[in-house]
Amino acid sequence: MNLFKTIIKALEPRTASAHCDLPCGVYDPAQARVEAQSIRAIVEKYNASDDEYFRARAISIKEDRADEVNHHLDVLWYQYFQPAHLEKYPELHEVFWKTKKLTSQAKRTNDIAVADDLLAGIDRIAEIFWETKK
Repeated sequence: MNLFKTIIKALEPRTASAHCDLPCGVYDPAQARVEAQSIRAIVEKYNASDDEYFRARAISIKEDRADEVNHHLDVLWYQYFQPAHLEKYPELHEVFWKTKKLTSQAKRTNDIAVADDLLAGIDRIAEIFWETKK
């Protein structure tokens, strides 16, 4: 086969059949929780410091961690959870929505209560996640 045919064959569309892009064993809400724990720790350090440069850096890092939480929640929502999960756990949509909103709030505030609520939302998502894995 010549190079041109090899390239054309490689570019041909393929159909995959799966409800997620990888086997479901790769998903874990712990990734979002670790980032949310970082947010909480950063907020504590921010609130305890008077150093304006430290505080500016803390905000930047906290915003990055919030983006990571958001990403990990998106992966769970769009790639793991299925309609059957929503039927069994009708609160799942609202829990996700509120938790994603808290992720956004965590970027804009240095309120430890927001960080705690974010962790609680992720914990509830994790409970449901692990119940679906049984």
